[in-house]
Amino acid sequence: MPRETATHGSGVTQRSADWPRTANRWVQLTLAEDDPAHFDLDFWVGLMRDTRANAVCMSAGGYIAYYPTAIPFHYRSRFLGETDPFGAIVDSARQLEMHVMARVDPHAIHADAAEAHPEWLARDQDGKPLEHWSFPGIWLTCPFSPYHREFITDVARELVRDYDIDAIFANRWEGHGGISYSEHARRGFRDDTGFDLPVRAGDTSDPAWQAYVPWRRRRLSELVAIWDDAVREIRPHARFIPNIGSLGVRDMDRDLIQRHYPLFFIDKQGRSGNEAPWSAGRNGKRNRGLFRDRPVGLITSVGPEHHEHRWKDAVSPPEETRTWIVDGFAQGAFPWFTKFNATISDDRWVRPVVEAFTLHAALDPVLGPLPITAEVALLDPTQTDRLLTPADRRERFSHEDGFYQALVEARIPFEFVADQVLSAEELSRFRVLVLANAERLSDAQCATVAAWVESGGSLVMAYQSSLLDETGQARDTFGLAGTIGVDLAGSTRGPVKNNYVALTGQHRLHAGLDGAKRIIGGTRLLPIVAHADTDVPFRFIPDFPDLPMEEVYPRAGPDAPAVVARELPSGGRVVYIGFDIGSLFWEALQDDHGRLIANAVNWALRDDPRVRVEGPGLVDIAVREGEREVAVTLVNLTNPMAMRGAIRETIPLTGQRVTVRLPEGTGTVGARLLVADRAVDVTVQDGHAVVDIPSLDLLEVVHLTWGQE
Repeated sequence: MPRETATHGSGVTQRSADWPRTANRWVQLTLAEDDPAHFDLDFWVGLMRDTRANAVCMSAGGYIAYYPTAIPFHYRSRFLGETDPFGAIVDSARQLEMHVMARVDPHAIHADAAEAHPEWLARDQDGKPLEHWSFPGIWLTCPFSPYHREFITDVARELVRDYDIDAIFANRWEGHGGISYSEHARRGFRDDTGFDLPVRAGDTSDPAWQAYVPWRRRRLSELVAIWDDAVREIRPHARFIPNIGSLGVRDMDRDLIQRHYPLFFIDKQGRSGNEAPWSAGRNGKRNRGLFRDRPVGLITSVGPEHHEHRWKDAVSPPEETRTWIVDGFAQGAFPWFTKFNATISDDRWVRPVVEAFTLHAALDPVLGPLPITAEVALLDPTQTDRLLTPADRRERFSHEDGFYQALVEARIPFEFVADQVLSAEELSRFRVLVLANAERLSDAQCATVAAWVESGGSLVMAYQSSLLDETGQARDTFGLAGTIGVDLAGSTRGPVKNNYVALTGQHRLHAGLDGAKRIIGGTRLLPIVAHADTDVPFRFIPDFPDLPMEEVYPRAGPDAPAVVARELPSGGRVVYIGFDIGSLFWEALQDDHGRLIANAVNWALRDDPRVRVEGPGLVDIAVREGEREVAVTLVNLTNPMAMRGAIRETIPLTGQRVTVRLPEGTGTVGARLLVADRAVDVTVQDGHAVVDIPSLDLLEVVHLTWGQE
């Protein structure tokens, strides 16, 4: 498909700078080198039309150019010939009034460029260039070298000058994952910090590593600014938006994000190993916890995401793909799908993508303008865990995973709040704050949480939360000791086998445990002393053997506090759980642990949530609110493979009831099921609207609207 004329910037009508607000259904095509030889433009244009997509991202350059580039050492596909597949997609997308983004990949270069420009290469500690781990004969680049700062900047300028595009998207732009010991990196780090590059990544005791983490973040942030400024000089509305991975903006400076990221794309393309399907929606929540005002999209691969084996040119079961996309946009992450390789050797991915995208298009006019709200927030320690090793981060996430699973099972809508923006203003949006295991909290952060609880907020806190300051230094007791009514009485103990906690007294935290005198405790325990103004509804039973079986019985009654509850004069409520309940629930999935977490949050809410959803099954809930409307989204995650992909079948549910507390002065209430596209009966009782959903396939939205009395 020859491209006779380029669409130059000087001949293009200036487009609106707020285009990121309307680009919310993305098609991405990542080309293989041989795709120009058999690229089926009609298929892709038809798919963009069928999905009602309004934006497209297409491979353009970097490692391989898919357009007739004029830049020396910008390797052109050897199958390109006189064609321009990138330009053809640009023209077709613009005819469909779609937004267009060019994908570049700067992580590797070919041998001719490596030979001509050895200064572009990433190197090991001995100074040897790093060959690509998967495809010998090509070479990894250093993100602190002129290749990124100059060469890729030239590529970006060429693309926005010659094509009518809105943005450039960079993948694998941050380096190879380890430390690059190129001369540019060595000299830059030494000049800026006075240190030599650290020898071992993740050694938190090494001052050089402590300096490297913020230095790398700052240098990468500067790189984003260079690229973004370069494209905006040519097209003021255009942006350069590098991929920031599955953890959103963790590794970037927040002020940089404010200036240069009008929207985010979360590169969490599917499930791998033991992972719950609600992981899709978590991406939207996490990003919103730091930047509530920025659109965020979830990139979904049409193939399996098994990281160990990487079957990138395969197809996932249709229900897995459909569920991943739907749970993502139900929690506010607009849909984006990517197909690796333009060859269609298996088209079973097409139907679920079309179904999910058209569902989003149908619901977006109602859901899009409504912000997602919640009464419960889970603290996301995005800032204070930057120095942690990957293993430590996985441990931290296991606590979060357990709490997340428990809250989803309990059908408690919740949001994230990032520690970077932890403030009285942010907390004022919520009634309950949950600290799953937020070990590292600064004195200022502890003071903010304490003041919020004193003013009427409620806190659910577990395990080692607030035991360390933001640098990782241990405190003598909890930073929030005065708030939770608990002091530390020794060191963490464990791993412990055969531990139990006994129900003591009578408390709402015992709900649903009728008949039980004790439940499973933890594997890592904290010795604590409870203050006089607290209740202790659970106490540890002293250790006893787990073998021989004849010796498995307790020798003494319950003694040390395990769970402490406190009510404050302000109306706030506090629960502290003194063992590793989050990570243990995620590992063992014992129902009593999930129930205890849910009981703690519900008690902290005073058992009067704004929205309650009752019925059988595993359902992920999101709540959106307007001035006189509420939309409650239910995603049915009930399937035989709920905790490990891939989903083969979603099991339909019946008997779902949604109850919403109405504001004072509410007039006549109407209700509609948006997916079923019909009105539904609504009953108003004691200031609450009640709607019954007769059946739930994958998704339903209850949309309540009302007037004033």
